[in-house]
Amino acid sequence: MSLCLRTRRDRFSVDRSRTRRKPRGRRWRALALALSAALGFGVLATAPPQAAAAAVQCQVTYSANDWGSGFTATATITNVGTTAWTGWTLGYSYSGNQTLQNGWNGTWSQSGKAVTVVNASYNGSVAAGGNVSTSANFTYSGTNTAPTTFTVNGTACTGAHTPPTVALTSPAAGAAYTAPATVPMAATASAASGSTISKVEFYAGTTLACTATAAPYACNWTGAAAGSYSITAEAYDSQGATTTSSPVGITVTAAPTVTVTPSALNLAQGATGTLAVALSAPPAANITVTTARTSGNTGLSVTGGGTLTFTPSNWSTAQNVTITADASGTGNATFTASATGYAPGASVVTETGALGAYEQRFMTQYNKIMNSSNGYFNPLGIPYHSVETLIVEAPDYGHETTSETWSYDIWLQAMYGNISGDWTKFNAAWALMEQYMIPTHADQPTNSAYNASSPAQYAPEEPEPDQYPVALNSSTPVGQDPLAAELQAAYGTSDIYGMHWLEDVDNKYGYGDTPGGGCEQGPNTGKPSYINSYQRGADESVWETIPQPTCEDLKYGGPNGYLDLFDQGQGTAQWKFTDAPDADARTVQAAYWADTWAKAQGKESQVSATVAKAGKMGDYLRYSMFDKYFKQIGDCTSPTACPGGTGKSSDDYLLGWYYAWGGSLSTSGSWAWRIGDGAAAQGYQNPMAAWALVNDPAEAPKGATAATDWSTSLQRQIQFFQWLQSSEGGIAGGATNSWNGQYGTPPAGDPTFYGMAYDWEPVYHDPPSNNWFGMQAWSMERFAEYYYSTGDATVGAILAKWVAWVEPLVTVNSTTGAWQIPSTLTWTGQPNTWNASNPQPNTNLHVAVKDYSQDVGIASALAKTLSYYAAKAKDSTAQTLAKNLLDVMWTNDQDPAGIVTPETRTDYSRFDQTYDPTTHQGLYIPSGWTGKDPFGNTISSTTTNTFLKLRPWYTSDPSFSKVQTYLNGGAAPTFTYHRFWAQSDAAMAQAVYGQLFGA
Repeated sequence: MSLCLRTRRDRFSVDRSRTRRKPRGRRWRALALALSAALGFGVLATAPPQAAAAAVQCQVTYSANDWGSGFTATATITNVGTTAWTGWTLGYSYSGNQTLQNGWNGTWSQSGKAVTVVNASYNGSVAAGGNVSTSANFTYSGTNTAPTTFTVNGTACTGAHTPPTVALTSPAAGAAYTAPATVPMAATASAASGSTISKVEFYAGTTLACTATAAPYACNWTGAAAGSYSITAEAYDSQGATTTSSPVGITVTAAPTVTVTPSALNLAQGATGTLAVALSAPPAANITVTTARTSGNTGLSVTGGGTLTFTPSNWSTAQNVTITADASGTGNATFTASATGYAPGASVVTETGALGAYEQRFMTQYNKIMNSSNGYFNPLGIPYHSVETLIVEAPDYGHETTSETWSYDIWLQAMYGNISGDWTKFNAAWALMEQYMIPTHADQPTNSAYNASSPAQYAPEEPEPDQYPVALNSSTPVGQDPLAAELQAAYGTSDIYGMHWLEDVDNKYGYGDTPGGGCEQGPNTGKPSYINSYQRGADESVWETIPQPTCEDLKYGGPNGYLDLFDQGQGTAQWKFTDAPDADARTVQAAYWADTWAKAQGKESQVSATVAKAGKMGDYLRYSMFDKYFKQIGDCTSPTACPGGTGKSSDDYLLGWYYAWGGSLSTSGSWAWRIGDGAAAQGYQNPMAAWALVNDPAEAPKGATAATDWSTSLQRQIQFFQWLQSSEGGIAGGATNSWNGQYGTPPAGDPTFYGMAYDWEPVYHDPPSNNWFGMQAWSMERFAEYYYSTGDATVGAILAKWVAWVEPLVTVNSTTGAWQIPSTLTWTGQPNTWNASNPQPNTNLHVAVKDYSQDVGIASALAKTLSYYAAKAKDSTAQTLAKNLLDVMWTNDQDPAGIVTPETRTDYSRFDQTYDPTTHQGLYIPSGWTGKDPFGNTISSTTTNTFLKLRPWYTSDPSFSKVQTYLNGGAAPTFTYHRFWAQSDAAMAQAVYGQLFGA
């Protein structure tokens, strides 16, 4: 038996109205006045004409994200009158020494204590009932009292209310306690004039730990179990406004422990650093803690605080141990702090060679990411998608993880090995990824029943979720899989070696199919769990998904589990996985650099075993090059008219959006299936990975035809970008072998690439897949690496045109700290049909920028692209722009956990969106379907269904009050998100620039 998986259409699809993950970042329109590049400036905004003051009726909501020595202020201005504004000027004053650093979504200035904000060129128009938000960073010392009086165009605003301020004072970041622990919680909180603080709630993750109703705001969290926790405080005022503090990470241990923070420290030669030592529980009497190097690099030594005394009263107050690096050593050493009656604590300190300024920036950012108190990893070492839990984009919860996240972790650790000479973390990251993100034989137990002559049963894709479930069609011809026998012979197994794309790290959904263990566990186990989401057509956004287990044992959902939501007549217990090819290719790319850098250090043998696994991953990654049902590539106009392929005739040699595989859970009468994807998007191509798999012997795949396939793929990817490059230079969407997912007839006159039809928005449409500038920066960074490594003239020409298009669109003002990059793109026209012997310029294919953003991750990817291109092409303009981007972010956008900018999330209105049959938006449940989730909650076509209903735990998230206020008619919430991939790219971009240009 075989069947097809209705695979997730877009693991990163979200509504275009929001600000992240296609697009990533707030939308800004172009600023108006360009200054001379020779002066090192970007652009400034000119002041537009102002609306008449008499017409203004306004309200202002003010909030501050405060980290002790600075804060981000956000003002949301609402037009409560009946007349639209054509321009606005906001005014207010501080009472303390708050000093403006930089602002955005308006031109900010300060005179004494008075602050003025003039609208930008793109947000001056505010309709009656509409609002606009503007933000800025400030520094301060002492008290940060919020302003209470605001004016717009000189008219005082009425009804304004400033939310409270709150900051944690206990526990301290990195503090440790012994289970069952009593953790003291305390915070400072203040309310705006006219209101009072009604209570402060303290949370451990999303669990309410305790509540304080009067100043001083303090209480105890009692009975805390062993684990790692993110602590926040949420202040409520008498008018119902709330504010959540920045998080603090703590650890509760199972036994009394000597705590040492950070757990990893990096020192350049000749430098000194400190480790903070404390106890997790009070001693009965004075006790001595001794810290010494217990293994590793002898160039590192304790030069202060080697012997410390702790008393029953100061046991939790950290004392410092000084570590000093000598002038010539490299490598790491373990320093262990010991005391009688306590489990020892340790930190790994790494000594690096002399570092340039940008390499040192990498180390600083790397240490922030690896610092356990910042919350990037769960206790098992699995990287979260984001530090924050409340975030909805492709993952619908911040403490899920994706194969993308893992690929960035491996890339980050490769760069760390390059700079530090320590390759243990790179190897460990791969081993952990292999354990938790690559399904083992127990997770895919029936692959041996796979029939390569009948890979999967055809089912059409439909554009809208409300057109599911669809019927399988056994009469539609499918092709033959030419890889299965080859891979079986090469690796001696029928199992697939590729990452599943999505994992519920903390088992929030409760499906509990523990990686490596098959179907087991259940709700509230806290075990990592593979899950699936997108499976219902090109217009299924994240807000419309129904998460379900990869191990579908029919235990949850309806009588057929969740299977009959997607395919008609399905009810057989089965497993199913989906691979995201861009993530696997990025992992292969990172492994190539690890091998190259380790070889330069004479340490290639230290990474060889891991790099060889990258070659194996690349071997299986070839499944993404094949048509979904292994049908012949080219000229498919109907399911029956498109014949099944034989040999490699179903191979388009491009990286598709996914490949997937699955099978029966029962080994009695077992079956299995595999599919590729006939749609290829430009943003997923990776010529650097293709080139590495052909040219790096250390990661050479073992498949008999792998080298030939990847060599062909390399050239095909380059041709693909030649074909898709617009007249301006941007790269258009892609191509498909299966129009509308049904092998339909493309529109008349639609151009083709090797017989595949041009598609400006391949794979997903909510939002269009190629409207986000991030796809441009990601893919061109890989092309720039390839160009830097090979000097390929064809790729150099593609890059030159692309860079010339991008440079004028990027603005950096080194004086004010303002900067922006493109965010949303629009496309018109189409390319010419591809002619490999005589490629033609695409004079009728055009791209324009709709809006702009401050997306830290994509700005970093863009800086890497410019750096690699500039280093090879000797382009000083591109180099300068890369440097200016890196400098402005480093100088203006740091916080204790990384580099971030605020985001206003208007798409969060969809948390409670119900299904609308006219627009097809909202969560759709088929008529007659009913079931229960692992926690007993009913899902039914007869009940009101929303994104939030399937995720009721979101209402307990400390940050959800901001969303609820928005759902109740208030201003759209603003967040600062620490996404793992973006923070890693921010670190690596600094290192790349420093190493390429010796800075």
